[in-house]
Amino acid sequence: MEIEKEKTPSLLLAFIPIILLIVLLGLNVWLFGDNTLSGSNQLTLLFSAAIAALLGYFINVPWKKMLDGAIASISSAMGALIILLLIGSLAGTWMLSGIVPAMIYYGLDILSPSIFLFACCIVCAIVSLATGSSWSTIATIGIAMLGIGTALGISEGLIGGAIISGAYFGDKMSPLSDTTNLAPAMAGTDLISHIKYMMWTTVPSIIITLIAFLIIGLVSFGSDTVIEDVGIMQDAIQGRYNISPWLFLVPAVVIFMIIKKVPAIPSLLFGTLAGGVFAVFFQPDLINEIGVSSASSEIANLFRPYVAVMNAMTINVDVDTGNLAVNKLVSTSGMSGMLNTIWLIICAMSFGGVMEATGLLKKITESLM
Repeated sequence: MEIEKEKTPSLLLAFIPIILLIVLLGLNVWLFGDNTLSGSNQLTLLFSAAIAALLGYFINVPWKKMLDGAIASISSAMGALIILLLIGSLAGTWMLSGIVPAMIYYGLDILSPSIFLFACCIVCAIVSLATGSSWSTIATIGIAMLGIGTALGISEGLIGGAIISGAYFGDKMSPLSDTTNLAPAMAGTDLISHIKYMMWTTVPSIIITLIAFLIIGLVSFGSDTVIEDVGIMQDAIQGRYNISPWLFLVPAVVIFMIIKKVPAIPSLLFGTLAGGVFAVFFQPDLINEIGVSSASSEIANLFRPYVAVMNAMTINVDVDTGNLAVNKLVSTSGMSGMLNTIWLIICAMSFGGVMEATGLLKKITESLM
């Protein structure tokens, strides 16, 4: 049986899945609001991928080719998916062990609301510059900064912007960054020249960003009420956690590993497990409270540390500090909190893989070129 030759799609045909995706995403935001990432956007990406596959069928693209394209696309994101899961588990054990609460506790003494966004961006930039990894910076220092900023009454969106701005600036400027080394290697130039010419765009960008964060902080934050609330929050944290400077040993070792070019996945895994060990030694009361299992025997009680750490790494864990604001601050979702994002990435990569395999994406990029 003769196999029909694949046809070249028209530009109008290539844009159909893109237009459908844009329309449905807009509809989802309008109808679902903040819950749009809880499933509607993921399904929209799959619907758009199905439309792209249907168009591929009409231009004689084999189904196996489209399926292989989607699988290859998802496979390329597998490293990022594992990192996201580890970030969720690391946040869980660092919260249970008191590492993040300790960072929040001491950070509230040092950082005032008026300069927090400015300082947060600079700190994340310095750490990312030293480590060469924006992801690891966001997963370690970023988690602590988010907690401190939230305690100071600053919007999570602004805090996230400051963290990401600093982390990505440091990553782009760092000679230790893998992407910063890869780009000049592919372009046929040297690393120092690449960083030198990136400074023409990145340095003005970070200066504008820092000025904006400083103005926002000075204009919007710094009231006495916030300072009083900070003291109440510190008391609530200290009343529930054993706060000690020794807890900073874990993030310090993780950052040292990243500086020594240990890959992100083993570094984050070490940080997660070390956080679990520190939780057992520094927070025994929390371990006994959270580590209750479904088994009722005396032997099962010996495994409470194991149950508590596993819960912190994987599912929602709530700690009652007697302060509702602090309760929200120290609650964690573990790996389960990352599942919506991972689901979104898988669906997005499926859509991109089908678009590439059918030639629809190539047609659009060729027309733009």
